[in-house]
Amino acid sequence: MPTLIMSFPGRRYHATPWGHHVNEGQIEWPPSPWRLLRALLATGYNTLDWPSDRPPDTGQGLIARLASVLPRYRLPPAVGTHSRHYMPLTRFKNGREETTLVFDTWAQVDKVELAITWDVSLNEAQTELLSDLADRLGYLGRSESWVLARPSRPDDALPDGLACLPCYETAMRGPDWEQIPLIAALPVESYMEWRQQAVAAELAKLPPLEPGKKPSKQALEQRHKAEAPYPVGLIACLRSTTDELRQHGWSQPPGSRRVFYWRRVESLEVGAPRPRTTRHNPPPVEAMLLAMATASRNDHALPHITRTLPQAERLHAQLVGHLDGRNHPVLTGCDERGYPLREAHIHAHILPLDLDGDGHLEHILIWAPKGLDPEAQTIVRALRRTFTKGGVGPLKLALVGTGPIAHIAAHLPVPAESRRRVLESIVGGSAGATTWHSLTPFVPPRYVKSHGRNSLEGQVAAEFASRNLPQPAEIRHIEPRQTEEALRMRHFIRTRRLGPKAPVDYGYGLVLRFEEPVAGPLCLGYASHFGLGMFTAVLARDVGAFGVDAWSNHP
Repeated sequence: MPTLIMSFPGRRYHATPWGHHVNEGQIEWPPSPWRLLRALLATGYNTLDWPSDRPPDTGQGLIARLASVLPRYRLPPAVGTHSRHYMPLTRFKNGREETTLVFDTWAQVDKVELAITWDVSLNEAQTELLSDLADRLGYLGRSESWVLARPSRPDDALPDGLACLPCYETAMRGPDWEQIPLIAALPVESYMEWRQQAVAAELAKLPPLEPGKKPSKQALEQRHKAEAPYPVGLIACLRSTTDELRQHGWSQPPGSRRVFYWRRVESLEVGAPRPRTTRHNPPPVEAMLLAMATASRNDHALPHITRTLPQAERLHAQLVGHLDGRNHPVLTGCDERGYPLREAHIHAHILPLDLDGDGHLEHILIWAPKGLDPEAQTIVRALRRTFTKGGVGPLKLALVGTGPIAHIAAHLPVPAESRRRVLESIVGGSAGATTWHSLTPFVPPRYVKSHGRNSLEGQVAAEFASRNLPQPAEIRHIEPRQTEEALRMRHFIRTRRLGPKAPVDYGYGLVLRFEEPVAGPLCLGYASHFGLGMFTAVLARDVGAFGVDAWSNHP
């Protein structure tokens, strides 16, 4: 079975599918069987000095053998992209030259090679000719699509890639596959049989020739005109030019057929590349910090801090959407079978933050106590935007830093001193802290009773026990009227839209004190993985900065 291995040195493949205009932005991926045969034929004419009327017998036999079957492909990952150009029209209107918008669309091809296999046998001369043509092939598609081609050797392993198969080989594929149309050549025998029938039908429309009498010049011209749209042989079909097709009214080249292939949905991506398995397997990281911004760079158009829960829930839905229905322990909190993890609260926490103190969320911290694995990191890096209710457009996302939260805080840009202080207070500084103050409202996970394990203090203690953290020595409730921060917590959204509802639609502001320093982050209660129940440390240098002046202010 002959196999061609192709690579694209420029990492670009320009080709428009048959029947589409270049400005439609369509990409023919993989290269159609018809295009491959035309490329080999053109290479023979241009570099091997084939006669203009017909190739040598070996060339005709090679083309006929390759046209008799549909090839199979192994595709390298590719991303569809384009550039826009305003081309001059050499005419003027109101003193200005008119232009027209032209799209230049191509597939950005990764370094993995493309493999094309025909399930046929070639003789020694045809095999040698195919190798010679492959070595001389300079481009495929448009002239910008530089290509290096070579035949595979018997001991070569096919390059890694995504399978692309003719639809007749299997009736149905799964949801990760899609059907695509390509144009291929008819087998030589099928084309000649079809041509004979088509020409006979056209000649039958003409007056019959009188037997025993020499046909007139007009009659011969009529018959020649009737046969002209149907090239003699498949090679002539492959050589047809666009002008010839238009002249005879063809919407598709004679000798060609439309065929369907099964292609993996990720074979040609649009927009940001979907996450793939990381090759270098980076070590897990504790946290990743994302920055949010509007297109206008207006900070006051960012979501208000009271929308902490909806923003975290929205980002979580985007992360899970990249899993294609799978469960991922770090991102979903469930194992591959869909069961919750035995060890609670070790999966990702999505914590929207207001680091500059203007009352609007401009960062999102994704933190996992057991670390974000390589796949989770790849998915987070693939995020380019998110949304907010009432926004005029999407919010742009950019990765600020990865690693321990304290490391991220230490390496923030110098002008962001206040942002570093907030991040450091979330982890309690380098040595932890003994006093912690509510940053977002604590929503009890169960109905609150006046005493016992379901009291406010009992539920807070149970939250610490489930996280294997030391119990606080004192738990104090901040009345809303005591501080402005506590009063603002009444306006937070406190129940999820896509998950279970809160048993108590009430948020508490708490102050916790421990006998020994405790390291954060501390996230407790209902929706603690979505930004509620988050605490900030009251460090020695920041006493009073968060509305807590030691313990004397809270009787």
